[in-house]
Amino acid sequence: MAKTARDIMALIKEQDIKMVDFKMVDINGQYRHVTIPAEYFSEETMVEGIGFDASNYGYAVVEKSDMVFIPDPDTATIDPFCTIPTLSMTGNAMIIDSPENRPLAQYPRNIVLAAEKYMRDSGIADTMLILPEFEFYLFDQVGWEVGPNAIGMTLDANQAHWNGNVEGFGCVVPKQKNYHIAKPFDPTYECRSEMCMLMEEAGISIKYHHPEVGAAGQFEIEPHLGEMSKMADATMMIKYIIRNTALKHGKTATLMPKPVYGEAGNGMHVHILLMKDGQPVFSDDNGYSHLSETAHYFMGGLLKHIASLCAITNPSTNSFKRLVPGFEAPVTVGYATSNRSAVIRIPAYAKTPSLRRFEIRNPDATCNPYFCYAALLMAGLDGIKNKIDPHANGWGPYDVNLYNLPEEEKAKLKSLPTTLEQALDALEQDHDYLTAGGVFPEELIANLIKTKRAECRQLAAIPHPAEFEKYYNM
Repeated sequence: MAKTARDIMALIKEQDIKMVDFKMVDINGQYRHVTIPAEYFSEETMVEGIGFDASNYGYAVVEKSDMVFIPDPDTATIDPFCTIPTLSMTGNAMIIDSPENRPLAQYPRNIVLAAEKYMRDSGIADTMLILPEFEFYLFDQVGWEVGPNAIGMTLDANQAHWNGNVEGFGCVVPKQKNYHIAKPFDPTYECRSEMCMLMEEAGISIKYHHPEVGAAGQFEIEPHLGEMSKMADATMMIKYIIRNTALKHGKTATLMPKPVYGEAGNGMHVHILLMKDGQPVFSDDNGYSHLSETAHYFMGGLLKHIASLCAITNPSTNSFKRLVPGFEAPVTVGYATSNRSAVIRIPAYAKTPSLRRFEIRNPDATCNPYFCYAALLMAGLDGIKNKIDPHANGWGPYDVNLYNLPEEEKAKLKSLPTTLEQALDALEQDHDYLTAGGVFPEELIANLIKTKRAECRQLAAIPHPAEFEKYYNM
């Protein structure tokens, strides 16, 4: 049942809330926030909203940049990291217009809602359920410096293999051997359990948490399947809880795709399935891996547009340091069952018709989750509408380990972009599937490309410590 402003005011009174915090999302997918004393929260607040400057959030708006943020009462939750009792809400950005405000089309939450409407209007499905997997590292220390006379970074995790002769307790993890390892080699168990408990309190149902492969403190938290728009909100909250709980425990958390050289990177694999009138759209007992023709067309759309999708699902230069062979990261444009070397993997354990699905494995958590999930839906719908058959296009199924193919066979495979610049080139050429139905505004895509190209140029101009090792004495 949807909450109302009166419900929020009752909650404020019951919980003795002192502050009401409004969490907004910038173009990069990071929280910004504005807080008001609870005594000034009223029904008018829910209608009139909170003013903010959209240009300072990275949005290049044609209209005046002054916008209003309208909180969504259904997202109300008590912030566990504030010592002063604080109620938190997210919501939507609106253009100040007379006589009524209208949605800012570039605002991430509005794009997700527009993509869901486009899906419903198509008649293909009424719900997209997704399950993102959150991989992250927990370090005991991290630091970096970028200056004219010093460029570098340091990090440390007490459990890491390089601390074998330092810690003195024999509780270090061999390189790349952290997967599901138990205590005493899992020192952050309580920290992660607390993260999951806080997520549950925030209304996010959690499936499990466990150590991942990276020995320098890599872990994973996985929620249950949820509706796309709600899971986009949940993604923001999950990242918020991971980071703040880590700090509470004296750790620092990162979802950065490749923070540790030589160790596994952090992905955000996204499981996808469609429903219509409560029935699964992707299930077919007679299809490959029990997936329907519609499911295959959806995969075909993802694979056709995968290069341009990477500019949205993997929008950092660091993303492409993860997308390399040898670390269970996908590099091949293709699909298969239980094969982690292909971009799309069909989990063999999902046998129940209502749970039959696939996962796309290239995304990572540097993405803006609203843009990411909406883009995946739009690419998949394009595949269904145009009947893009992944098998007919030579994208699989690849039921072999693609890393172990002979070199002449590997040369025949199509691969993901190897740099962010390549992905941006692809997005510049291929984005009609995103702008269909007006879901992604052209000016937003142009702004994303412009912003990320500037980022690439900036980072390319900075000398890298490894270059000193390679070239200093040449």
